[in-house]
Amino acid sequence: MCAWLLLSAAAVTLGAAEGLRIVPLVRDDHVLVTFELADGFTEEVRAAIRSGLKTTFTYTVDLRLEVPVWVDRTIATTVVANSVEFDNLTRLHTVVRTLDGKVESKQVTDSEAAVRQLMTSFQRLPLFRTSVLEPNREYYVRIGATARPTNGAFLWPWGSGTSGQAKFTFVR
Repeated sequence: MCAWLLLSAAAVTLGAAEGLRIVPLVRDDHVLVTFELADGFTEEVRAAIRSGLKTTFTYTVDLRLEVPVWVDRTIATTVVANSVEFDNLTRLHTVVRTLDGKVESKQVTDSEAAVRQLMTSFQRLPLFRTSVLEPNREYYVRIGATARPTNGAFLWPWGSGTSGQAKFTFVR
């Protein structure tokens, strides 16, 4: 049975400086999450990567239920982490993606543009199952992004990270 999504507005981001765009989509038995960190690949990040320093972007993705007049309830949480290491001898980048600590993919590239894409852009990741959702309820996906290494505002111009959220209604 197919579940459909009604998006209540496009991605909502918090704060002024970040560019975290989020689009949840319900298909079949999964909540697919597309997101992009538009302002995350700064010149400081590029310099850290070029120096050979292992750089990791960690995205904590929460599926939450809006609860009127009470604290919203977290239904599920997934952690997506992308790490990149640049080998100065071979001039190659190794990008590793983990999902809840388990290696999902590993790519080697000589293209900085590919590294930027792999580190900051995610397309339709099947992060949550719809079996945990109640029909005709409003939910939202909240994502917090952080970077390591961090030295105050070393990698992020806005300090310790950024976050954003996007709502959807689960209709069965």
